[in-house]
Amino acid sequence: MAVLFISDLHLEESRPQISALLLRLLNGPARDADALYILGDLFEFWIGDDVLTETARQVAEGIRRLSDSGVPCYFMHGNRDFLIGTSFTELAGLELLPETLVIDLYGEPTLVLHGDTLCTDDVEYQAFRKQVRNPDWQAMFLAQSVESRLNIAQQARDASKQHTAGASMEIMDVNQKAVIAAFQDHDVNRMIHGHTHRPAFHKHVLDDGSEARRTVLADWYENGSVLWVSEAGQSEQSLEVTDQD
Repeated sequence: MAVLFISDLHLEESRPQISALLLRLLNGPARDADALYILGDLFEFWIGDDVLTETARQVAEGIRRLSDSGVPCYFMHGNRDFLIGTSFTELAGLELLPETLVIDLYGEPTLVLHGDTLCTDDVEYQAFRKQVRNPDWQAMFLAQSVESRLNIAQQARDASKQHTAGASMEIMDVNQKAVIAAFQDHDVNRMIHGHTHRPAFHKHVLDDGSEARRTVLADWYENGSVLWVSEAGQSEQSLEVTDQD
């Protein structure tokens, strides 16, 4: 048995093959898991639970089937789908998690998070994040028409692409001091996150001299990727797009 972790799927209507990969996971290997954690950016964008695309409906049904089979499914907001609310999570059988959480992973306390809060060198993004996570801003946004929300979302996506293209790779990655602080603030020596699209396994030395381990999850832009964690250790499994997807 194992706990599965995925993030940064960025699902949308234009990439049905990636949604099919997720459904293949949900209907197959995930049925034997102890739990499934989705650590943010399940969708490319989200303008409200009242606007469900066909992709969102299919994904919700797939996760619900897994949850109903007895596998607990958890979701944490990312920087693209932070407006997912209780209507969708209840439909999908997901438990909505706070933005940072320490879980007991086979006896080892483990910090799980999306990862964007660790990118403190990206001052422009952090200012944007603070704005859109404000409940007043969210209420204002959700009160607008669907057309207006779609336009704002498209503008935000375009701005994000321009910002990503113009920013240095160092600024877009995590800040090492922020990483060490997260380990120490939560009193853990293990961390799992996504967001940066730079899958890797890192080792850090904390102020007390102890070793800490940080696993960065892969994105799902070209293929799928799942982190399997068991009592015996952890491994990454790739899911390849096939002609049937």
